[in-house]
Amino acid sequence: MRLHYLQHIELEHPGSILEWATANGHKVTHTRFYNGEPLPALVSFDWLVIMGGPMNIYEEDSYPWLAQEKELIRDAIAAGKTVLGLCLGAQLIADVIGGKVTKNGQPEIGWIPIRWSDEALSNPLFSFFPRDSVVFEWHYDTFSVLPPGAEVLAGSEACSHQAFVYKEHVFGFQFHLENTPQLLQGYIDEGGGEMIPAAYVQSPEKVLSHPEFLAQNNEWMAEFLTRLADTERAAQERKYIIG
Repeated sequence: MRLHYLQHIELEHPGSILEWATANGHKVTHTRFYNGEPLPALVSFDWLVIMGGPMNIYEEDSYPWLAQEKELIRDAIAAGKTVLGLCLGAQLIADVIGGKVTKNGQPEIGWIPIRWSDEALSNPLFSFFPRDSVVFEWHYDTFSVLPPGAEVLAGSEACSHQAFVYKEHVFGFQFHLENTPQLLQGYIDEGGGEMIPAAYVQSPEKVLSHPEFLAQNNEWMAEFLTRLADTERAAQERKYIIG
């Protein structure tokens, strides 16, 4: 399997997703917009992973490559590629498929409980998640409106849309399951000034005091990716047998 990821800033790389891909022998390529790297040809990848970043989906004047990135996401979805967006990446997907991205009522920064829907837990791709899962969040915007065909999978007290699936092969997570200890420390080093404790904003000390949450998030990400890859492999085998 060929995985291509889109990285917006140097800090926010795919973390444990790269570890999973390497361990499973998948080919990984990338576009790092901050280095001026080009977008890939659509035929060159099977999965497209879109990372987070501090910019907003509507800041095309400041980040001209956003327009080209959205076009690639749109084309990848239309071509039936598997597409996974994390935080900003999920918001970009929502915008491309006809949803709406707006400011959330309150920021969420830190370890936040989300609740998965009955529909999510009946889906083999998500059935292993506990009903209430603690995940890492750092966002101000959210995909507040989703179009027909997109199913909301999870929500939190402050943000009702935390995850969605669209046409069975497109996934958006508002949260981060891919963080490594180095990524988490990097977020705090770069953005610790934003972590003024509030209803849904935690201090750097509180965030760093839960390595068990970080390890659990990585396990969940690996399990989701493995189930997704296995599901696609089985579908391809059935297609081959049927001929």
